[in-house]
Amino acid sequence: MLRIYGRANSINVQKALWAADECGLVYERMDVGGAFGGNDQPWYRAMNPNGVVPTIDDGGYTLWESNSIVRYFAATHAAGTLWPTDPKVRGEAERWMDWQLSTIQGGMTTLFWNWIRTPPEKRDLAAMEQARTATADLWTRLDGHLATRAYVAGNQFSMGDIPVGAMAYRWLNLPFERAGLPETPHLRAWYDRLATRPAYQKHVMVKMT
Repeated sequence: MLRIYGRANSINVQKALWAADECGLVYERMDVGGAFGGNDQPWYRAMNPNGVVPTIDDGGYTLWESNSIVRYFAATHAAGTLWPTDPKVRGEAERWMDWQLSTIQGGMTTLFWNWIRTPPEKRDLAAMEQARTATADLWTRLDGHLATRAYVAGNQFSMGDIPVGAMAYRWLNLPFERAGLPETPHLRAWYDRLATRPAYQKHVMVKMT
């Protein structure tokens, strides 16, 4: 039995769950991390020395790092669809998966933690405003890319849409002021396409906590 360790409100766990459902996998999710704890325990650190979520155990094979888990599920269970077999198309998908980690994650983390997990009186308003405007500019890069294709790697949904799609839900639904930010119609249209997918609805389009 495939096991996915991690709390359901973690965006990184959401990526893994979304990918697993897209692949039609049967799995058991175990609550770990956050309010559930456990990620500092020896049994968990033996699987994942970083002590973060998610981690998977696939019949004795353990893997951590959310984007790597998405790639693993796609390659082993959805080659030709979720995992593009054309190296150039796969390169497009992987590029945007890496962009989510290297470029967009910092500002998004600042916004999410301040808005959702920090009491109002303790929020860093200056950092929030800087992240709001800077991150809006970063999202215009993906908006421009999507002007000529339906999904990040082309006209077919792929693993590349999962990490940035999970983060796009938060970007488009956090309760900050959007007046004065750049318009991103192609990003919104792509998000609307993702929103029709049952696995996205189930695992990503949920109350942020």
